[in-house]
Amino acid sequence: MILESVIARVIEQQKNRFSLIDTGLNRELVPATKSLSSHALIISGIRRCGKSTLLMQMMKVMDTETLLFLNFESPQLYEFALSDFLRLDNIIATKGVSVLFFDELQLVEGWEMYVRQKLDEGFKVIVTGSNASLLSKELGTRLTGRHISQELFPFSYSEFLTFRGLTPSSESLKTYMQTGGFPEFLKTGDVEQLASLFEDVLIRDIVTRYGIKDIKSLHRLATYLISNIGNRITATKLKQPLSIGATSTILSWFSHLELSYLVSFLPMFSHSTKAQLINPRKVYAIDLGLVTVISSTMTEDLGRKLENLVFLHLRKKYMELYYFDEKGECDFVAMKNGSVVELVQVCYELSPDNLKRELNGLLKAMRFFNLKKAVLVTFSNSDLIKEDTYEIEVIPAYKYLLV
Repeated sequence: MILESVIARVIEQQKNRFSLIDTGLNRELVPATKSLSSHALIISGIRRCGKSTLLMQMMKVMDTETLLFLNFESPQLYEFALSDFLRLDNIIATKGVSVLFFDELQLVEGWEMYVRQKLDEGFKVIVTGSNASLLSKELGTRLTGRHISQELFPFSYSEFLTFRGLTPSSESLKTYMQTGGFPEFLKTGDVEQLASLFEDVLIRDIVTRYGIKDIKSLHRLATYLISNIGNRITATKLKQPLSIGATSTILSWFSHLELSYLVSFLPMFSHSTKAQLINPRKVYAIDLGLVTVISSTMTEDLGRKLENLVFLHLRKKYMELYYFDEKGECDFVAMKNGSVVELVQVCYELSPDNLKRELNGLLKAMRFFNLKKAVLVTFSNSDLIKEDTYEIEVIPAYKYLLV
């Protein structure tokens, strides 16, 4: 149990602290606030990607007298339980607010019931959290569909350009591929911030949340994945080199790492769901700054980094993403409502040595899906390639990432 006076003090302390925060760059994500009268807005994303700042930007345009903000990750609220919401209700009643902003609310077990209650009472509710389970179908069941979910990521290339006052070019893209887009890191350049973020995600979002005992093995696995972006991964083949006892343990940790937004896994396209589960998945990191700081590889694989950037760009646009491999690989198959809408191949630099291979994989995918146009993203090459009735646009990433 937490005393009502403690909760009230935390609310006041956070209000005073947040009033001093620079709300910074307006994000490309436009919060879906039009349905707040009937639905909770849930915004999730990796730690330190700017969720709290986004809340502040939303709060700045509202009447501050009508809203209440509470970050549940405060050390004083670590023991907050479902019963403590009664004390929070008392505070809300005395303040006469109508809009509730809750940060990291997923830390409190059973929070969905409280949010549903506040919606029924006519409150507008905005929730943020650093775990993708906030977007799950299970959550939709518990809130009986009365929520709208959105994801926030570190700065995109476009946001990075605005933040740094740069123009689209090969030079600015190369810088972005090195620094990534975490706002605070871009302000300070302190690599320890990214190293600390990596540890925070592992310990606070995974080890503590899921009660994992073998922290060293989890750390090795996370480091391995971030060091192998763009590569195909299977749990079975990682068991021995990483000295992890069971394949089921690795699969479970894959899920935890993905829910924490640290990495994403891309399945191979197949009409068979079973085949999708069996085939190797490709792994990508949430941010290239993290790759720069955490990766254990000695060589800078710019091709894999560029591929990771394109994945993140597509990840924000499409819910259904795959890679394709039918005797020729195409890096990305983007789908909407079960139909392919975009095929994308990534090659850092086209040359006579790799041109045939890159086109072969893309053309096989175009024929397979009967798509007449596709895109080949490079670091700086531009071209238009026509093969029979198929058309492939070769476009520099610094242009493609702004589309």
